[in-house]
Amino acid sequence: MPALSKQLAIENTLAVPRLVKVVISMGVGKAIENKARIDHAIRDLSSLAGQKPIVTKGRRSISGFRLREQMPIGLCVTLRRERMYEFLDRLIGIVIPRIRDFRGLPRKMDGRGNYSFGLSEQSVFPEIPLDKVEFVQGMNVTIVTSARTDAEAEALLEKLGMPFRR
Repeated sequence: MPALSKQLAIENTLAVPRLVKVVISMGVGKAIENKARIDHAIRDLSSLAGQKPIVTKGRRSISGFRLREQMPIGLCVTLRRERMYEFLDRLIGIVIPRIRDFRGLPRKMDGRGNYSFGLSEQSVFPEIPLDKVEFVQGMNVTIVTSARTDAEAEALLEKLGMPFRR
């Protein structure tokens, strides 16, 4: 924190950007055809997040997708405090280097100091045994910071060791 406040020229320590939460979400649209997919996704997401995910359901029926209202179509986990830091430590140190043909994460922020990226499969996490994986499932990871600008958030994530592209 002292190095970040010096880099951003912020004197008040309470104004220095910090992590607020990490949100991991999975869209399990194939659960419409196969009900077991949502159960396998719940098992995988709860093992890598350390807590039980919330099942998100369809808000309205869409006949083109064969989706009915209140059908389970996704999962979401919000991590805060120790679990958030533990997950980020594993993500930056173990998971991201295991991604095939990895050349760095894009530097694209959302304009409000938050950073989102996607992973194409859950098997890059060491908590998930490869012999138990029945369905390959991607996920989105959103890192929410208290930064007011993208530059502040990028500086915070770089100090945490996030491997951005050059």
